[in-house]
Amino acid sequence: MNKSNINQNLKDYASNLPMSPGCYLYSDINGHVIYVGKAKSLKNRVGSYFSTTIQPGTKTYALVNKIHKIDYILAESELEAFVLEAELIKKYKPKYNINLKDDKSYLYIVIRNQKINDINI
Repeated sequence: MNKSNINQNLKDYASNLPMSPGCYLYSDINGHVIYVGKAKSLKNRVGSYFSTTIQPGTKTYALVNKIHKIDYILAESELEAFVLEAELIKKYKPKYNINLKDDKSYLYIVIRNQKINDINI
């Protein structure tokens, strides 16, 4: 099977993904995770990687040409996908992800249910 057939198979696979939020993982031919992303709609986001408008010579073009397999994990919300993406990047340290690969900080969000009075900024 040549590269164009593989890309067409991946494009077909992407077009059948759910419209749900979640994370997607791209793996190379050796099974190594090379990119982790999050999406409000897996179908729309993953499908965008296989459009004909990606310019040769870009990082995205190089990434797409190395994708051999797509996996995904559904999330209940965009927020859950956001946190899951950070965890997966720290776990796999994918080549094509730039942020969140070090162990120096952990992504967290604080949500408080309190009224703030007299704030001087």
